[in-house]
Amino acid sequence: MSTPEPHTRPEVINAVISGYHSDPFSVLGPHPSNGGLVVCAFLPQAAAVELLPAGSPKALPMTGIHEAGFFEALVPRRKLPFDYTLRLTTHSGETLLYDDPYAFPSTLHDFDEYLLAEGTHLYMYEKLGAHLAELNGRRGVLFAVWAPNARRVSVVGNFNNWDGRRHPMRFHHDSGIWDLFIPNLGEGELYKYEIKTRYQDYTVAKSDPVGFYSEVRPNTASIVWDINKHIWNDAAWLAGRAHRHQLDQPINIYEVHLGSWRRKDDNEWLTYRELADNLVPYAKEMGYTHVELLPVAEHPYDGSWGYQVTGYFAPTSRYGTPEDFMAFVDACHQAGIGVILDWVPAHFPRDQHGLAFFDGTHLYEHADPRKGAHPDWGTLIFNYGRTEVRQFLVSNAVFWLDKYHIDGLRVDAVASMLYLDFSREAGQWVPNVFGGRENLEAIAFIRACNDRIHETFPDVLTIAEESTSWAGVTRPASEGGLGFSFKWNMGWMHDTLQYMGNDPIYRAYHHGTLTFSLLYAFSEHFLLPFSHDEVVHLKKSMLDKMPGDLWQKFANLRTLYAYQATHPGKKMLFMGGEFGQWREWSEERSLDWSLLDQFQQHRELHHFVRTVNHLYQSEPALHQVDYSWDGFTWIDLHDAQRSILSFARHSAGKAETILVACNFTPVVRHGYRLGVPEAGLYAELLNSDATEFGGSGVINGQPLASAPTPWHSQPHSIEMTLPPLAVVFLKKQAELPAAL
Repeated sequence: MSTPEPHTRPEVINAVISGYHSDPFSVLGPHPSNGGLVVCAFLPQAAAVELLPAGSPKALPMTGIHEAGFFEALVPRRKLPFDYTLRLTTHSGETLLYDDPYAFPSTLHDFDEYLLAEGTHLYMYEKLGAHLAELNGRRGVLFAVWAPNARRVSVVGNFNNWDGRRHPMRFHHDSGIWDLFIPNLGEGELYKYEIKTRYQDYTVAKSDPVGFYSEVRPNTASIVWDINKHIWNDAAWLAGRAHRHQLDQPINIYEVHLGSWRRKDDNEWLTYRELADNLVPYAKEMGYTHVELLPVAEHPYDGSWGYQVTGYFAPTSRYGTPEDFMAFVDACHQAGIGVILDWVPAHFPRDQHGLAFFDGTHLYEHADPRKGAHPDWGTLIFNYGRTEVRQFLVSNAVFWLDKYHIDGLRVDAVASMLYLDFSREAGQWVPNVFGGRENLEAIAFIRACNDRIHETFPDVLTIAEESTSWAGVTRPASEGGLGFSFKWNMGWMHDTLQYMGNDPIYRAYHHGTLTFSLLYAFSEHFLLPFSHDEVVHLKKSMLDKMPGDLWQKFANLRTLYAYQATHPGKKMLFMGGEFGQWREWSEERSLDWSLLDQFQQHRELHHFVRTVNHLYQSEPALHQVDYSWDGFTWIDLHDAQRSILSFARHSAGKAETILVACNFTPVVRHGYRLGVPEAGLYAELLNSDATEFGGSGVINGQPLASAPTPWHSQPHSIEMTLPPLAVVFLKKQAELPAAL
């Protein structure tokens, strides 16, 4: 008996078995033919295949049309939809039941596809990526990826021996999205997308750009994962978050790199859940309101500190699963600690499994290296003018706030996004349409991103790391600004550290370096950072930056931290600075916590920082009016010769006032007269020279009675002792006794 003539043309079969066919659903699965159906399957693992129609006890043998594993069966008098299972006999003699992925329809609805193509789908991650799903009564995984210029895209994994011919995806021409439902896959399955491009037949396996979980480096496969399992217990935090994030509230951030904050004895990382048990109570005890995490999105190279991201939707698997990270965030919230993530929309690495040259074209990045390649970091720059790329980034920002309850995003390297000539010489950049250096597309993206975030989560913070004098960073986009909640005050940081690095004998000549910040302190909503960038690359640790002998180094650092706490603006300190880490920070090892056990000076500094942090939270005058002159008054900014600064911080309506006197030299100033705004008894709230903090003990132990002697343009004054290399906080405690 002769073999029936195959329904499928030989050239089509060859395209399928060679992995070139770009429309597999036009060939594979069931199709109408001669009053019935023809079912085609490409199963290179099978020696023989039978088709089992649902509800029928009769098996229909499929004909092997090609020795590579292409099978056909004609099913008379059947119409679509047609439900069936395949029974395979493998080359090793094993019998398997197999649900054909090409028997299932697409679940990408027209409206979603329209929004995705338009680039306005705020929740793109609900449609793209790998999602556990049930379709036609079968459980499996629905895969979807954007690769509009690819010749063919397949899902590959252990389930198909990483063979890109086995599971080619369906292409949606209107949106450039490929999708495929693969039944009987579940959580934990490794996968990638194998992309056969039109660029010289270049074929590459890519991690999922919207994958929710990844292998631990150096492996790079994405992992199917259900990110909706965690049961949150932070409703009280979320209900109060809007109040906590108002401008008149204390915000004091502890910046942390999770992999090196603390490690186990064998130098292994702590897990997210172990960090919840250790870091969260520590931050609470130390008086921080928030933790800011160096990027936790998946990245291949530890030395990038997370700033070269390959998995924008996946918390790094170094420390655990997605729900483990959710448990960490949840623990922070239950302890009253907010969580801010460093977010990196400015650039991405060239790693082959990542976004670079994704579908054989410069899909995510600019094709022109003058706009698409970062000269300093060796990375690629997003094409902010492409609607789908903007959608990817905006949706990613919303994803962390939505799925992980994140309280804020600190946006990295904003200056590199704003300027086309950032770190480029003449001739290395392309002007905008008006001939200027501003990146108009990036500016539009930043504004739109901040608007979408604040519309969707109005109580969430966005913070710009922006190092230039760009105006209106924290002004709403509707008023011509960029729309951030806060901006890092990089100028204050650099000026202050430069000043403190001088030997006190020379500080008189640099007095204006300190006072300059008040010329612009209220032009933006500033945050005062001492970040990780200041304690690496031979810049020295915070303690080691300070001049002088051992005692003076600690005294200078206490003075610096006290000055930060009293200067207008919210606060941030990188881990290790709070106890005087000597070594520069390295991502390869733990902080030197043993210093607290071995040396009293480090314990005293640690105690001082904890005390200042709690005082900052409890005293409205130190945080309530950070962004106008209503909260700040100079007492004396002109005493350069003695390197003394004095000023007042006020609460709302000047209901409370704290006076601050800073002595930046090691000379004790006896009989120092300080102007005060009203008569009364003034007592020290804090003196950084107190012996409990490691100081020399020059304190004003008794309340200081004011005299009706005008001084420093104030109607009254007090006489006090100003301790060496120290800051004194004073607050009126009572009215003067009648006898005085």
